[in-house]
Amino acid sequence: MRSSQAACQTVNPIRQLLPVIFLCFELLYSPTSHATERPACSDASPIIFGVLPFVSAEQLVTQFSPIMHYLSSHLHVPVRIETAPNFAEFARRTNEDRRYDILFTAPHFYPGASSKAGYRLIVSVDSPGMWAVVVVPRNSTIETLDDLSGKKLATVHPAGLATLLVRKLLTDSGIDPDRDITMVSTPSHNASLLSSYHGVTDASALMSPPYRAADAKVRDNMRVIAKTESTPHIPISVSPVITEQCATQITQLLLDMNSTPAGIAALRHNSFSGFKKASPDEYERMRELLPVRP
Repeated sequence: MRSSQAACQTVNPIRQLLPVIFLCFELLYSPTSHATERPACSDASPIIFGVLPFVSAEQLVTQFSPIMHYLSSHLHVPVRIETAPNFAEFARRTNEDRRYDILFTAPHFYPGASSKAGYRLIVSVDSPGMWAVVVVPRNSTIETLDDLSGKKLATVHPAGLATLLVRKLLTDSGIDPDRDITMVSTPSHNASLLSSYHGVTDASALMSPPYRAADAKVRDNMRVIAKTESTPHIPISVSPVITEQCATQITQLLLDMNSTPAGIAALRHNSFSGFKKASPDEYERMRELLPVRP
């Protein structure tokens, strides 16, 4: 049984401005149930839902706390949301510590989580795919990727999907991302976008979902100059400690979210409409598409 104190010590805040609101945030749901049978996931209590730090801590809270409450209320056990300070540490906690019971991670992180830590896929975000975009301020003279020569391009962690996709796009376009431009690493997609919006860098690279979800004022003052090839959307998997019975219950709850009033309400703050069945084979191709993995 994990202690609340240990969980709070492990997940120090991503940003100093949000020291309490997020990483020690726990949805307190009473496990008392009117059901006559023992809940399928009761032995896994509390369930830790690990979310890749792909946006700011504040946005993660907004997007995922309603989903945590939805799962808690239907599983009759507390569900706690946790993340990590960066992509690399999130991957380490996944693969080495098996810290997360339910895993919401990047498509290119899943094959490693499966082979190294035994995570098994249950569903994926219900979307045909996602890609990264390269954006510049609307009044910028940069029109194409070739115009980035000698410029600064903000992006996420080097192991982040957006960075890997954009590096591949640049290389395929005859641009050396290590010599022809300066890649500036930022803590999140939001930080990457704001970097060029405020003129710190010349351009930004980030995944399309967080770009579409960005503040309208920021987005309206940016324009897309390129986009990468598409990848499968976010996979949801469970750790080996989650029983098949519990995994089945979690799977069905996620699949049914977009067909019930409570589920629809929980999804309202996300850029995706729900979850769908998925095959591990969809994500195995990420090994060939992006050979650099954590």
